[in-house]
Formats: sequence, C-alpha cells, structure tokens
Amino acid sequence: MDPHISTTPARARTDVPSGTPEPRTPPISAATVRRLGATLAVGTLVWATSIFVVGTHNTGWKERVDDLTGFAFQIGVFALLAVQMRTLATGGSRAARIMLRVELVLLTLASVYSVVHGTMPEDLQDIVVMQVLDLFWPLSMLGMMVIGVKLAFAGRWRGRLRWWPLIAESWAVVTVPTFIALGDQAGRWVGGVHLVIGYATFGLLLALRPHLVLPAED
Repeated sequence: MDPHISTTPARARTDVPSGTPEPRTPPISAATVRRLGATLAVGTLVWATSIFVVGTHNTGWKERVDDLTGFAFQIGVFALLAVQMRTLATGGSRAARIMLRVELVLLTLASVYSVVHGTMPEDLQDIVVMQVLDLFWPLSMLGMMVIGVKLAFAGRWRGRLRWWPLIAESWAVVTVPTFIALGDQAGRWVGGVHLVIGYATFGLLLALRPHLVLPAED
C-alpha cells in the first residue's frame, strides 16, 4: 500500500455549466420596499390633511400642527431615500451616491427644524438658529427634485417608478410660486393636492410595484 497522503485541494465542480450565472441577491427585499413605500404614502397624507385643514402659514397651535405633520411627511421622505440609496437609484458612480448622502444631510436638518420649532416655546421660535434651520426645508425639497431628474436619466428604476419622482419632487417648484402669485388659499389647495398626486401616489406605487425598483431578472 502506498502511505502517501495527497493534499491537493478539491477541484472545481464540473457538473454545473461554466456559463451559468450565480443567483443575485437583491439589494433590498420587495417586502421592505413595500413597507417603506407605505411609510411615504401615510406620512404624505398626514401632512396633506393638515394643509387642507389648517393651511401652512399659521401662528400658535396651528403652526405647531403644520410643523409636526410636516415632520411625518419628512419621515416618509427618509423612507424614500432609504429605497433610493439601497437600489442606487441615481446610478452607481461616486457622484451619484454622494448626491443621495447630501440630500440625507439636508433632510435631517430640515427635520430638526420641524421637530424643534413645533415643540419649543413660542418666544424662541424665531431665534437665529431656527431661521437658519428653516432654510433647509426648501433646500431639501430642491434636492429631491434634482434626485428625481438624475433618477430618470439613470434608468435603474423602471416603468412608472422611473418617471413618477419627477411629478412628486416638483412639489416645491409648483407650490411655492403659487403661494407667491396667488396667495395662501390657492397655494394651500395646490400644495395639498400636489402632495396627494405626487408623493402619496409615489409611495403607493412603491408599495404595490416594488419589483420596478429592484434589479430586473434575466
């Protein structure tokens, strides 16, 4: 008998065709996309309802309601950003990823404003720090619009979810000029309706069609 013990590593399997691709793991599950989409839809409807009922240019308790329901909407946008970041919705380049991170910072600062301004004593609501934080509300919405444009060009999302962000994220571009040109009443209804058509429907589409943001199966 030959006492020699071989230490040659095991050879690769030959019973699997070499050209067969390995199964890909989605960057985020469909169930998670559904959950985050529902969060966006619900948060948006909360803020839209507040706009219809109390408006947006208020004082006293109505202003606090607007702040805190606006924060509910921002939670929904955080959920949307989570989907966009996990699926590299704006593309795989370093610049495309940085774009989403910058928006995350803008939205975080805008959310700090909503929570703090909605809960702090009234005589402190107009201090300089709060005025600076207030600027991040429109900046965060502008950032979402830029992301919507980049997402459409990147083409990683498909079907309606490739183009619907352009509708949802045009909210500031449509609503702010309406407030300026036509006043609070017109701006209030335009803003609320645009939220329902844009962001709330966007969230519903994510909840019902999560496969449109996941990698297509070959």
